[in-house]
Amino acid sequence: MPRERFGEEHTFLPRRAYLSFEEIEKVVQACKPLGLEKVRITGGEPLLRPNLHDLVSRLNRAGVETALTTNASLLSGQADRLAAAGLNRVTVSLDALDPKVHAQMTDSSIPVETVLEGIEAAIQANLSPVKVNCVVQRGVNETEVAPLIRRFRGTGVTVRFIEFMDVGRTNGWQSGQVVPSADLLAYLQDEFDLIPVESESPSDVAQLWAHSDGSGEIGVISSVSEPFCGDCVRARLSADGRLHTCLFASGGHDLRAIIQNGADGEALSDAIAAIWSRRDDRYSEIRSEETAALPRVEMSYIGG
Repeated sequence: MPRERFGEEHTFLPRRAYLSFEEIEKVVQACKPLGLEKVRITGGEPLLRPNLHDLVSRLNRAGVETALTTNASLLSGQADRLAAAGLNRVTVSLDALDPKVHAQMTDSSIPVETVLEGIEAAIQANLSPVKVNCVVQRGVNETEVAPLIRRFRGTGVTVRFIEFMDVGRTNGWQSGQVVPSADLLAYLQDEFDLIPVESESPSDVAQLWAHSDGSGEIGVISSVSEPFCGDCVRARLSADGRLHTCLFASGGHDLRAIIQNGADGEALSDAIAAIWSRRDDRYSEIRSEETAALPRVEMSYIGG
């Protein structure tokens, strides 16, 4: 969250506005008959939520695959407990190995070494395959791409490079800051012999490439240059209980009110199904000056 836009005077949500873990579990259970198989806990920074392992335990008992996306600032101290609660996998956000570039990209004072310790803790806790997400921004961190590949090659960690997206309205996005995945791959092929890996599912957001010597894989997520709206199967539930059908949504549907009005089980499933069946989100496919001017929810509110 940019400090100049979300400073000390910013009014954050009171804790009473959050969905409880029990309410989150109700939403997950209601989505299972609709085909839900995997839940990703994201943020903001999800490890700031006290007792997150309790939510993981609930999701594990619900019978869904559970993953976590984190900046790893607190991961080394929680990885074992999360694994014991049933967490399956971890994705860590890391945009650079160079401390100055990392600080510029994250607008934080979290040391790179702390992030690397968190990644190692996740590996040791068998929260695998561990993935590292790097958002590539032209003129800022594209020189960090090759060092990240070298750092994690042969470790079992998959580094994925994400095109810089215009999520929300506070990241100062301009199209010239985007490094298209095709250009990035052409650059990387000068050093690495990369072979395309066939996707397991049409809804996979990352295109994987393997090192020809079998030493690992990298991925690219081309949500700007090659949008995949038509194959998207992701919904996002905010901390205050709003269901968003697109990362670029201008608003969400209030499930918390539905739950607190007594809806449970089949009734909640029907409400969610009705929301999903009406979705027609195609922001990335039709991105234009007109759509760019529309209000959009910040990524810190609904996750990546």
